[in-house]
Amino acid sequence: MSPVLRRILSPNGRAVAFIAVALAVVGTVAAYVLGDAARYHSLHTAAPVVASVPEGRIADGPRIVFRHTGVDSKYGVVAMVALDDPGGPRAFTDLACDRIDATSTGASCLQTKRGVVTRYDLLELDRHWKVTDKIALPGLPSRTRLSPDGSLVATTTFVAGHSYMQTGFSTSTEIRHVDGRSYGDLEKFHLLIDGHDSQPADRNIWGVTFVDDRTFYATVATGGRTYLVRGDLPSRTLRTLRTNAECPSVSPDGTRVAYKVRAPGSGLPHWSIAVLDLVTNHEQVLRRETASVDDQVEWLDDDTLLYGLAREHEPGVTDVWRIDARANARPHLLIEQAWSPAVVRR
Repeated sequence: MSPVLRRILSPNGRAVAFIAVALAVVGTVAAYVLGDAARYHSLHTAAPVVASVPEGRIADGPRIVFRHTGVDSKYGVVAMVALDDPGGPRAFTDLACDRIDATSTGASCLQTKRGVVTRYDLLELDRHWKVTDKIALPGLPSRTRLSPDGSLVATTTFVAGHSYMQTGFSTSTEIRHVDGRSYGDLEKFHLLIDGHDSQPADRNIWGVTFVDDRTFYATVATGGRTYLVRGDLPSRTLRTLRTNAECPSVSPDGTRVAYKVRAPGSGLPHWSIAVLDLVTNHEQVLRRETASVDDQVEWLDDDTLLYGLAREHEPGVTDVWRIDARANARPHLLIEQAWSPAVVRR
């Protein structure tokens, strides 16, 4: 055995060799982490690749407000495009939101503030994007909707700590007057399932959409089923209308409700969009998407729906698509790098 090999195989030699290998591995990992961090920093400090214009060019006219999801320096920032040119240049605000809804009078922004202690807040804003009120939320932001006149705001958050969490998550959904009193968590409302009083302990409620300052629709989940419910604020009641309906959205003319329905079968859930005629009670399921539409849809007009879809191979990037509210309609890309659209028609 050569002297060199003898030294390597000795206890001290093995220790030195182990340390050398360990240092090489640490160096490789450190180089990868630093390189990955550099790439992340480069992406998130880059200018958006989409065209942009000053906010004043769009903010006073009919528009679509949304969350920008391009992986760049504006990621998560609220932006808007002209309603008659949704594929055109966008105007950026100075506000970052997880979820956004807007009317001609103001906006509702759900926001996560990460730090030593992560905070979740509802920001109520006026039509000039100035914060008028800030309310702490109990959990991770999920949904928000304003009533048509902007006087009421609904929020849904994911929360922990409920002993009855049988569906893998638990929600807290609240309706409040903008700058005013709250109706509290909708779990405290009186629930009627198929016309019968019901007070299940495992209920979850989410996806509020307003008809006016009195009536709204939402989703209730209990006993392994989801229900479309009609809510009445003055009487604090929820009445079920049908099963297998989630995240409803009322059409501008108030005659139809769109929502997502879960396709039968096991495995991961797959949602398609359905539209319910409130006069005839007829439900029309639109064409099944190849991708699952896991979103609360928005109405572009009385005949067209909007929804967000994640890009398959670009984490964090989403696009807003449009589809006619009729059978066998084909979806079309409307706004790239966008999420949580809100249509402001006036």
